[in-house]
Amino acid sequence: MYSTLSQKKHSLDQLRPLPNELIRNLDDWFRVELTYTSNAIEGNTLTRRETAVVIEKGLTVGGKSLKEHLEATNHSHALDFIYSLANKSPSDLKAHDILGIHAIILKSIDDASAGHYRNVPIRISGSAVIMPNARKVPDLMDEFHAWLTNPSGLHPVAFAGEAHYRLVTIHPFVDGNGRTARLLMNLLLILQGYPPAIIRKKDRLAYISALEEAQLGGSKKPYEKIIAKAVDRSLDIYLKAAKGETTNNDIDSDTLLKIGELAKAVGETIVTIRYWTKEGLLDVAKITESGYHLYEIGMIQRCEYIKQLKKDRLTIEEIRKKLK
Repeated sequence: MYSTLSQKKHSLDQLRPLPNELIRNLDDWFRVELTYTSNAIEGNTLTRRETAVVIEKGLTVGGKSLKEHLEATNHSHALDFIYSLANKSPSDLKAHDILGIHAIILKSIDDASAGHYRNVPIRISGSAVIMPNARKVPDLMDEFHAWLTNPSGLHPVAFAGEAHYRLVTIHPFVDGNGRTARLLMNLLLILQGYPPAIIRKKDRLAYISALEEAQLGGSKKPYEKIIAKAVDRSLDIYLKAAKGETTNNDIDSDTLLKIGELAKAVGETIVTIRYWTKEGLLDVAKITESGYHLYEIGMIQRCEYIKQLKKDRLTIEEIRKKLK
């Protein structure tokens, strides 16, 4: 399981450094996807598109609560915070870094609890898992931090997943434990050169059930597989985007680029993108019922490659052969 992830990371490392434009677009896509999915797991009803509007445009969505808007913007700001820590190593992380993540998550939602350990008992609705007594939380977090900052010999993905599991099992906060644990996991992945893991909304039940199974003394394997698969999907997205390939990775209309968005991302006209598509240079991921073409993010890199070949004065037929 982990050897495959190591091999894919090695392949990605061979392709680095990636073009700045591709990195920017991948970062933007992952920001929306991570925010949308992490909040959706906790019950936030903003759609993927609505999440993008809130965090990218700063606009509000009618019919949605202030809390849901804050959960989106706060998660986006928390991502900025973990990226600001990306020059550290796991052994350099401080307890206040975890508290800092949590403080951002609950900012203006529950300022009294933001960045502070809970001092009250807590239960998860519908779960048989009993969380530690609040009086034990500080000592448990000290133990967790000692484990976190000492080399464990675990594979980086296993280590990140275990950190998430341990933190969410301590459940040190009144609210925001899941989001904080997933952000910490992704910080640890980023520190080791891996892309962040996205726990999809459709995997919510399997993810929660796997966590609960392990917390109740059962096997941890189902949980570990969910985390490994999430990292595997992200690696595939990066690898295929870097190669200008179609990912076929659980695509839907909310994760795809409209023709105008693709044109803007690569500095070309819609007419040009439409022509390249007609000539078979670009792959269409999906055609809507209205007939609109949608493209995966990997087509950004494909367009950049086409532009370079055109600068080299290759014909359309020659470019087509190169792409094949």
